Parts: sequence; structure tokens; C-alpha cells
Amino acid sequence: TSGGIRNYDWENVGGGDGFDVMPDAEDPSWVYSMSQQGNVGRRNWKTGESWYIRPVTADTSIKFRFNWNSAIAQDPFDKKTIYFGSQFVHKSTNKGAAWEMISPDLTTDNKEQQKQNENGGLTLDITGAENYNTILAIEPSPAEKGVIWVGTDDGNVQLTRDGGKTWTNFRGKIPGMPVGAWIPQVKASRTNGGEVFVVANDYRRGDFKPYIFRTTDYGKTWTRLVDEKKVKGYALCVLPDPTEKNLIFVGTEHGLWISFDNGASFEQWKNGYPSVSTYDLAIQEEEADLVIATFGRSLWVLDDIRPLRKLAANNGNKPTAPITAFAAPAGWQAFYKPSAGYEWSVDGIWDAENKARGAAISFYLNKPTRTAPAAAPATEAAPAAPVMRQGGGGGGGRGQFGGGGGRGGNRGDTVMVRIYNAKNELVRNLRWMADSGFNRMYWGMEEKGFRQPGGPKPAAGSPEPGGMSVDPGMYKVVLNYARTSDSTWVEVKADPRANRDPSVIAAQKQMTTRLQKSSDKLNDVMDRLTEADEACNKMNAQLKDVRGKEADTLRKTTSAIQKEITALRERISGKTDSRQGLTRSTDVTVLMMLRNARQYIFSKPVAPGSTEEALTVAAENAVNTIVGDANTLFSGKWKDYKKLVEETKVELVKEYKDL
Repeated sequence: TSGGIRNYDWENVGGGDGFDVMPDAEDPSWVYSMSQQGNVGRRNWKTGESWYIRPVTADTSIKFRFNWNSAIAQDPFDKKTIYFGSQFVHKSTNKGAAWEMISPDLTTDNKEQQKQNENGGLTLDITGAENYNTILAIEPSPAEKGVIWVGTDDGNVQLTRDGGKTWTNFRGKIPGMPVGAWIPQVKASRTNGGEVFVVANDYRRGDFKPYIFRTTDYGKTWTRLVDEKKVKGYALCVLPDPTEKNLIFVGTEHGLWISFDNGASFEQWKNGYPSVSTYDLAIQEEEADLVIATFGRSLWVLDDIRPLRKLAANNGNKPTAPITAFAAPAGWQAFYKPSAGYEWSVDGIWDAENKARGAAISFYLNKPTRTAPAAAPATEAAPAAPVMRQGGGGGGGRGQFGGGGGRGGNRGDTVMVRIYNAKNELVRNLRWMADSGFNRMYWGMEEKGFRQPGGPKPAAGSPEPGGMSVDPGMYKVVLNYARTSDSTWVEVKADPRANRDPSVIAAQKQMTTRLQKSSDKLNDVMDRLTEADEACNKMNAQLKDVRGKEADTLRKTTSAIQKEITALRERISGKTDSRQGLTRSTDVTVLMMLRNARQYIFSKPVAPGSTEEALTVAAENAVNTIVGDANTLFSGKWKDYKKLVEETKVELVKEYKDL
């Protein structure tokens, strides 16, 4: 377009603070992107469809440690297989729908370096920025199937040659590499399965020297590719050219460096490129462009590196002729169109409202005629006419054309809404606030929901909670007002771009309904514990300032019972953290297990598999265990406590004699 590339020409493919993005090898409209704490997803940048695919385990004894910028890699031999790193290497053969661990802990697993929940300066680290003993780089060899290299933040370089069955650690075996150095990148050769380049830096411990090492024989021998005599600044990335073996690119804290003689020497590239921290490198092979990622200076593209390949093919020897021409790429007589959206003729970027979400339900309301009140004094103003305004529709989205939602002024009247599916089964109850005249409200196309685990106990008359999306089909909407009713039909359609499988949706709902039984059971337990704790608090209030042996016994027993209640509640929802600032607990609680299972069931449009089944079973077992322990408390110590309360005579009212 005219005017160059602008920020709104880019598509958002994920949130967070800036991390690796990897295209789907099979469909370029899909990309993998991540944010901190190992949160990784798969998103279609054309339609907006997204999957949540963070590896998870039902084994509560394992806590995954993800680096701030976790390792991710595409298998070069199978377009559906990807890898992701915590302290383990996770492998998925179905684009993240399910994972398996193919390695042991490949870090040093130093427990003294895993106390990020106990530190963080002024406030505790709740972001995952201080996670340590984690995998930074995963590099499957494109030249030999089964060969995978791994680098960690605590200095391990690991190799498997059998797809993860066995691993070799090169810690302390690479001459010249500081033990414990950060390994941010590993690059495998495209032609030699035994060749790899390993980037290391140690500036976090005060060593600003550049370290890049190379092996051509699976780690039997190593050579140091760069040092402080060849380049300036600690090393950040390396990229051997895929077509010319003598051409190697290196990024350091002080810029871009190029070798034309297979690493024997390097020179800094300064033609139009600044001496800036150079974080990553990639080659757009169709155009032979070098793409450079920097820290603080955005992306750069060095167009057409084929002349550099020509020089490297001559081992870096410069041409001797007075002038040498290189092969030129095709030139395109391209037409340029004006930029879409924001441009010179308008004052700024316009941000108009989207079409309202949900199924639109329109209706007309006539308020019933009421007996006229007695004549008001002449000085009293006449009633105002109905105000046409927009408002929130309770449980069903936004209202228009006078459908008020209680945002001040006249609240309007209540319209009771019942929604039935094609089988005449009631799927949703709503209450909408409406005014005289035309109203338009929006049903979110959800069915009746359930009380979420850990949610507050609803008061009498509370609105019905919303639940999962209804299946596509016809739905009858019945509106009740002033003892009359009318109805209309609405057809719910699936997004045609997503191509969702109805059998997958049915399987997800079936597993969620199964999980809800445990959620309901847990809510009952939590309600009992809350009621019991409140009863104990009332007893403590009555015992305040009361003296005597019986009162002391009751007070001590009440305290002991409350400790039992607190212990159960902490197992359910975690301990309260009183430390300064924001905190993040890593404790595995019953609530977390339930929510984790539910999240993974719906995290992607794939039928629940072995991972979701394992998470659901683990959550069910955890709920059954806590229910059993609560039953033991209430049938034992609580029953004895109740008997003690009933038998203890506490004199709260004094007898006063005449003064």
C-alpha cells in the first residue's frame, strides 16, 4: 500500500509480553503463540478461532516449570507434531490437542533455585518471570529423524538420538563453556544430523563474553565458533545459511555479524543496520531475505542475501575485477493502493461499535392501563413520557429501542423469558427489563448453567446462571408480561468458518455434565463448612468475657473445630497469603483441579481424550476424598461439639439486685 507498512496491517495472534510465534506447518492461517508461564495456544488469524493447548498433568506430585519464554518447536518430519518445553520435553502428535512427556527433567532440578514464590523484591513474583531450571530451546534435527537437542537456563545441553527414549547431558563437557551458562538457542544443521550450533551467554553472572559452540559428530568433539576476538557483545543467536555452508549469521548484544568462511572469521554488518541487540534470525527462503529481530528496534529485513552467498561460496575472498555483478531477482510492476482505514484525510483512527453479540429478540410493550390517581395539585409536574434509551438486558445481552436495563431513571417493567429447544425442552430462563414501545434484547445463545465450584451460594430469587452454548437449531422464545404471553422462533447457526463437529461438542458437554456432579458435591461441602464456621464465630461472640471452666472448655473446643474446618477449606481453595503485594500460590487444590479439568475440556474443538479423562478422574477423586473427610468431621468431632454446646450452660444474662 501507499505509505508503507503500518501497525494496523499486522494481525494479533496472541497476548502477553512478546514471545515466540510459530506457523502451523500444514496450514499458514493457523499459528502457535505463547505468553508467560507456559500459556500456549493455537490461533487462526483469519477467523479468530483459538485453542488453549498448554501441557498439563493429572499427577499432582508434578509441578511444571515453564520459562518466561518457553521453548517451542515444529517436528521437521511430521507437520502435525510439535514440541514444548517445561523442565520436560512435551510432544504432541495432533497440534496440541494432547501431550506426552518424552524426557525426564532435563535441568539441574536444583530446589534451592526454585523458590520464586518466596521472593521478588518489593512484591512476590506472580508472573513466572523468575522461574528457573527450565528449558529454553528445543531443536529437532531436520537432517535425521529422532535427533533432538535441548538447551536449559541452568546450563544443560541435552541430546536424544532415539526420539526421547534416552538422553545425553553435555554439562561440563563442552570446552570453554561456563558451567551453568544460559542456553537461549540451539540450531541444527539441515544436512548433517550430528551438527549443531549452541549459543550460550553468561552476562547475568557478569561475564559478557560471546559463546557459540559447534559439533559435527553428535557432541563427541566441540569447537568454539566465536569469542571476544571475533565479535563484540555477548551472543544471542546464530543462523547457518541453509544453502551455502560457508555463510553464517550471528546476533550479539552489539549487532549483526557475518562469516563468509564457515566461521573462521566474522565481520560486523553495518550497511543500513544499527549496532543493536540482535535477538533472533530467520530466512524467508522464497525471496532469500534475512529477517532480523531486535530488542527495542523492531524487525528488520535484509533483502536478497544471494550476493552474500556468492561471496561465501568463494570462501570469503572478495572479487578481484573492477566491478562484479550479481544475479538479480525479478522486478514487479506492482500497483499500489491507498492504505485502508486511517490516512491523511481524516483526523484520527475511528473505532465504531461492533454489531451486538447474541440472538436479537424484538418485541413491543404496552403497559397495562391503571386507575388514574387523584388529581395532583396544580403545581405538580405531569408524569414524563417513556424515555427511549439503551440498557443492559439481564442475562441476555444488551437492549435497544427502549429496552431498559436499570442504568438509572425509570427501571421499566420485568419481562419473563423462557427459551425452549426444538424438542420443547426448557433450556433457559431470563428476566429482561423493558419499557413501553419497541424493545430489542439479546439472548447470548447459552443454556441454563450451574453454580460454579467455589462460587457464592445464590440468594433466593437470584437470576439463573448462564451455561454452555446451545447446539445449533431452532429455539422458541416465550415472552411473559402482565399475565399475557407471546412467542417467536430464532434459529441458532454455527460459525461457518469454524466447521465444528457436532459429535465433538456433544462429547465435551457429556464430560462437563459428568464433572458438574463433583462440582455440586463440592459446593455442598463448602456451604456446610461455611455454615459451621459461622456457627463457631457466633459461639465465640457469645463466649466473649464469659468466665468459668465450662466456658473455657467450650472455647477451646470451638477453636479446635475451627482449625479442622480451616484445614479442609485450605485443601479445597488454598491458604490465604498475607505477604506484601500480589501473590500467586502453586499449591494443588481441589478447586484448581476441578477448574483445570473443565478448562481443558473446552480449550479446543477436539473431543476429550486421555488427558481430559485423566484430569476429570483426578478431580473426581479429589472431591470424593474431601467429601469423605468432611463427612468424618461432621459425623464425629462436630457431632460431639454440638452435644457439648447443647449441654454447656453459659450464663449470658446476669441477675441484678435492687440498688
